[in-house]
Amino acid sequence: MWLLILGLVLFLGVHSIRIFANDWRDQQFARLGEKKWRGLYSVISIIGFVLLIYGFGQARLQPVLLYVPPMWLRHLNALFTLIAFILIAAAYVPNNHFKARLGHPMLAGVKTWAFGHLLATGMLHDVVLFGAFLLWAVLDFVVSRRRDRLAGTVYPAGTVRGDAITVLAGLVGWAVFAFALHAWLIGVKPMG
Repeated sequence: MWLLILGLVLFLGVHSIRIFANDWRDQQFARLGEKKWRGLYSVISIIGFVLLIYGFGQARLQPVLLYVPPMWLRHLNALFTLIAFILIAAAYVPNNHFKARLGHPMLAGVKTWAFGHLLATGMLHDVVLFGAFLLWAVLDFVVSRRRDRLAGTVYPAGTVRGDAITVLAGLVGWAVFAFALHAWLIGVKPMG
């Protein structure tokens, strides 16, 4: 469990700099330059991500049950995860209404993914992982939206074409992950 927590601290910590220390981040970015800052940020992110994945796998070997979710919540999680994939796709597909409306659809997608998984799982390691991501995504979404309002940020208007590409990309990504990659990478078959 400690490796999972350390991984979360590193990964979410570096991703929280703009939440808690945006001015410091800007100073370091200016002092180090873009390449060095992004390199350092990436190295810490990768180390944190590897530690949280390994730590999660190790924590699963000694499960601690906190609650038993009803089966229908596990099915509902598939819908939450589909929505999350569409929102994450919206962060990258230009001119879609999701990004125009939310501004930060990836954070909305992480919130949706984490919330769905908290509903569907009941082990301590699940609550630590998904709870940490949910808390981080909520905080980052609120701070990012506030920063957008203060800066007067306006996102490009969405189009039907942009929405269609976003939904299709999210649906395909979700299907590939749900029916193939999740079992291979995580060891759990969500659809079987």
